[in-house]
Amino acid sequence: MLETNKPSFGVLDDVKVVFSAMEIAAPTAAEIMSEWGADVTWVENPWNGDSMRDTKWVKEMERRNMRSISMNQFSDDGKEIIRALVKDADIFIESNKGPVFQRKGITDEFLWEVNPKLVIVHVSGYGQTGVPERINTAAYDLTVAAYAGIVAQNGSKDQPMATQPYSGDFFNSLMIISASLAAMHKADKTGKGESIDMAMYETLLRVGTYYMMDYLNDGIKYPRPGARHQNLCAIGEYKCKDGFLALECYGAPQNKYLLEQIGLGDLLGTKDYPEGTTALWLDSPKAQLIESKVEEYLATRSKFDVQDDFMAHGIAVQVINEFEDIMADKHVEERKDFIEWKNREGKEVKGLNTVPKFKNNPGGFWRPTPALGEDSLDLLRRAGFSDERIEEFRKNGTVKFAQDQENQEK
Repeated sequence: MLETNKPSFGVLDDVKVVFSAMEIAAPTAAEIMSEWGADVTWVENPWNGDSMRDTKWVKEMERRNMRSISMNQFSDDGKEIIRALVKDADIFIESNKGPVFQRKGITDEFLWEVNPKLVIVHVSGYGQTGVPERINTAAYDLTVAAYAGIVAQNGSKDQPMATQPYSGDFFNSLMIISASLAAMHKADKTGKGESIDMAMYETLLRVGTYYMMDYLNDGIKYPRPGARHQNLCAIGEYKCKDGFLALECYGAPQNKYLLEQIGLGDLLGTKDYPEGTTALWLDSPKAQLIESKVEEYLATRSKFDVQDDFMAHGIAVQVINEFEDIMADKHVEERKDFIEWKNREGKEVKGLNTVPKFKNNPGGFWRPTPALGEDSLDLLRRAGFSDERIEEFRKNGTVKFAQDQENQEK
């Protein structure tokens, strides 16, 4: 059995989070908060649990530091248990296709009856309200990114492309955290809870409006950039003789040095490129010449030599790291960005350490990923249910207990 008493640590040490969700967006938000010290309860369905369990290693990262209860939350007994779990919680997060919880009778008001300060976060692809055919549509990272125009902004001229891995989900994870904590701050001040309608596509609209603003106000629609930038020269992924690097040349001294190095220093001081030019716009007269010269210059040089030289002259540049490069990097090692722990079966797991790094109240790891329903009994007792009532939940199938499953397997 795993340890069930969370040690005291982190900036969210006094925060309790309950979540009912699968996959990435909502669960990862809860997991990150658990690394910051929050007490997190993971509500899983009693049939096969969270689909994240189908992964071999990702589940060890994305579901650590939490307890699992496996239950049918929409049965009458399940609704009673949900209210008991959130009665002393600060944040409750659920993720479904549209207003499933509302249709099933677990409304905001139903939960606020037992906890008026509760922050409730409804995560869905397209929101709780709107066109019924849209809000009740199945949604994943790729489909909401396509709907929000993120996919259309990435890729090549001939092929739109998603940004991986699952960036839409992870953007939403961070938005869930920020919105939850903002609402919790207000609830603490007023004593009144909040309900958040987190439509995943809207988070991606927020990300994608950087270039959409030019379209909305000037009708400008930039082409998909491929490995380059939408509207600036010398920004993108370039090929050197021994690999690839990421270059972002911006600023007057940086542009001056770059142009001199590629043999176009005479452009500075002209009408099109006056002294002090900070941006080499892609619609400027010599943009294609600049791009071709940059490509020629880099193609004949070592990526590491270019990196050292450009860094010394204030240009943002970075050799594109592969996984093995990251793990061999001295800076990553010095900052202790990766840690090792033992999973429930006692196998060594290596994964990312807690980020960001809090100085006075550091986050941490206290528990590996639990089995499905590992903590059902413990959580029900913590919620105040008697052993007799818990036995009723067991018999009528409302709750699944990992201990029962393990006994059957023996």
